[in-house]
Amino acid sequence: MAQLPILHYPDPRLETVAQPILSVDDEVRRLAADMAETMYEAPGIGLAATQVDVHRQLIVIDVSESRDQLLTFINPKIVAASEEIASYEEGCLSVPGIFDEVERPARVTVEALGLDGKPFTLEADGLLAVCIQHEMDHLRGVVFVEHLSRLKRTRILAKLRKQQRAM
Repeated sequence: MAQLPILHYPDPRLETVAQPILSVDDEVRRLAADMAETMYEAPGIGLAATQVDVHRQLIVIDVSESRDQLLTFINPKIVAASEEIASYEEGCLSVPGIFDEVERPARVTVEALGLDGKPFTLEADGLLAVCIQHEMDHLRGVVFVEHLSRLKRTRILAKLRKQQRAM
């Protein structure tokens, strides 16, 4: 396994729409393992392939306190979302040090393929539902700050540029 470099906002590669994975093979499983290692080391609770400059529909998530309940979603699709909306403070490995409230459906049902290539369905709420939606946004080329007002995005960009100059 290997740690992968994470793209940082506003890198234009984060806007790339991910393509479906046509077959779940050793290459896909290796990518998922590398992504999981990268996510855990960062540390984060979710990572989309787009964030590591691989534009394929693959996300890894582990919202457990023990960091031992890794979920892998290949070609995920949200097939149902609640009308109830929840607000959660989100952060992102591609937008380090930035956190803000984002509103999303409180519950979702997602269909995907697992690492075995077999389809599964998962109903999620709370942090897991937020994380699934956040990571799936990445697959569509959307970073969470795009859910914020133009003023907040401008301030975030200024803060990130200042951080980069300080490095």
